[in-house]
Amino acid sequence: MYLPPTPASAVPSLVAGTLLAGQGFFGQREIVMPRKQWSAKRERQYGHIKDGLRARGKSDDEASEIAARTVNKVRAQSGEAETASSASLKDMSPSRRGGLRSHRGAGGRTYRQLYEEARSKGIPGRSQMNKAELQKTLAR
Repeated sequence: MYLPPTPASAVPSLVAGTLLAGQGFFGQREIVMPRKQWSAKRERQYGHIKDGLRARGKSDDEASEIAARTVNKVRAQSGEAETASSASLKDMSPSRRGGLRSHRGAGGRTYRQLYEEARSKGIPGRSQMNKAELQKTLAR
């Protein structure tokens, strides 16, 4: 079957691990998963995580982003991704963290994630800071 060439303006763009396919129904942005990279298992995992977040009141965009980040981290830790950050590889799995924090709420980013961001921004004295101090410094 012949398909005419797609104009460049109609090609989805890659943003934070997800593809934005433009306007969906009712003017909402439609998030499309990068299907070439994800297995059927990861697609099911993405849908399950997204549905759970939506049930807890997260917006569709926020639920899509969190679900995509979670699946990408699991892929990195299991060796399915081509590249992975050191923080993703050294940190505990998202499912383990979710189990530990299930009774206390999300809790935000881990100390290691905050430290890595501070390092990338060149913030002096970061090694002497605790989690609260890193959060305060990065929020500026």
